[in-house]
Amino acid sequence: MRVFLLYRDRDFGPPTGTLRNAPALTQDLELEILFGAMAAGDEFLLDVARQAFLSSMEEPEAILYRQGILEDCLERPEVVRRIYDTAVEALERERRVWGWVSRDRPRAALHRAVEVLGIFLELLARLRRIADEEGPQFRSEGFARFFAMLSGELNDEYLALAGEHLERLQLRDGILMTAELGAGHRGANYVLRKRLIARRTWLERLKDWARQLTGGNGRELIYEIADRDESGFRALTELEDRGIAHVAAALSQSTDHILSFFQRLRWELGFYTGCLNLRTQLARRGRPISFPEPLAPGRAVLTARGLYDPCLALRMDGRIAGNDVAAEDKALVMVTGANRGGKSTFLRSAGAAQLMMQCGMFVPAEHFRANVCRGVFTHFKREEDTTMKSGKLDEELSRMSSIIGEVTADSLVLFNESFASTNEREGSEIARQIVRALLESGVKVFYVTHLFDLARGFVRANMATALFLRAERLPDGQRTFRMLPGEPLPTSFGEDLYGRIFGPPGAREAAGDGWERG
Repeated sequence: MRVFLLYRDRDFGPPTGTLRNAPALTQDLELEILFGAMAAGDEFLLDVARQAFLSSMEEPEAILYRQGILEDCLERPEVVRRIYDTAVEALERERRVWGWVSRDRPRAALHRAVEVLGIFLELLARLRRIADEEGPQFRSEGFARFFAMLSGELNDEYLALAGEHLERLQLRDGILMTAELGAGHRGANYVLRKRLIARRTWLERLKDWARQLTGGNGRELIYEIADRDESGFRALTELEDRGIAHVAAALSQSTDHILSFFQRLRWELGFYTGCLNLRTQLARRGRPISFPEPLAPGRAVLTARGLYDPCLALRMDGRIAGNDVAAEDKALVMVTGANRGGKSTFLRSAGAAQLMMQCGMFVPAEHFRANVCRGVFTHFKREEDTTMKSGKLDEELSRMSSIIGEVTADSLVLFNESFASTNEREGSEIARQIVRALLESGVKVFYVTHLFDLARGFVRANMATALFLRAERLPDGQRTFRMLPGEPLPTSFGEDLYGRIFGPPGAREAAGDGWERG
């Protein structure tokens, strides 16, 4: 049995490795906040969220396949949680069955497998009932195939037959087996046989025992082992183990197969459960979500309406400004403007939405449409670190070198105040050379900067594939945290910062000489 709820043609399982740039993405985009909302305090869901979120898909068809399943989940969350809880229950109950046994002890292995399979059959029957009752209400290709598999492979006849076999394999009436004489008159070809008679009642067993004590009817051969004959008991146990070894191995293999099914089901539905948790958190704060339109790589596209940073939205209960973006055929989006105007937040919102789209999730926007990227990379400024063995510029260049080693055509690189640790002329020239090389290689670039020389240089180049946005600042200095189309200005409005520290206009004159001395 296969799940196929994350991919159309393959399973998703426990993490086998993470992206090399996963730590940078997580830190720069503040993704731990988002992962925490998806997990809702569950460590397992936290692991699933990290793994799935950072395992971007690069085919629009694969993204749409997962979107369809998520839409079903959002419409019927209670059914999805019932299925997920069933998978969790199966794994927890399996763990509570007395532990691992050696394959050298077939009787013990058989006993454990019978007990575990009994649990699994009960829960598989529950899944089948859910499929019969709720399956017709689900519209996605993934869920339709999943429920059809449950209804087809777990029909009443199969469940009844499996239950009958498990009842027989409890071996309450002893063991019936056959063997042949092999080389050296040793036993060979031991086979466990199915009894042809029905299970005997306790009264019939008592009569058999009494008949054996009185010598029977002469047609039975009975061999009794003395109570203290340890060698005899050991030999009998070895014969018994040989008879049931193949059955125990087959049953253990079946147990492992169904256990793997429940593990896959928990992993794959864990992702959708995390999405439900995230949607609940955003809905409580009145934040809109929508399903994005993924476009094939090759053409740089990003259009959005009401785009916001989901991590900021999860931290704040107040109003958050959303941004509209129209970047059709724009490989370079350069953002400038006043300090504390929301530029970095906008950059994080674009990066988070891109990653959310490419893992099949909804996005934090009223509308979102973008091309799929082969990789998403971030190069954000870092705070001073006393453990650094070189200057900040060297550290920035080192991180940039790592990105260059991994970036490919149709990737996306997000820069936030990069190369501002040196003077403007030097920083602008370094950034200009890097951005031009990336654009020539088919890489899409978002760049937030205060380097006027850098931004002005790209404006003068009159590039048709460049979009310039500027953080809005009202005449009174108020920030709206909206990014509007506009060329860079030769000021970052440092007087606003000066005013916040020393007071509003007119305060200097009122203070007189004392202000000058301060």
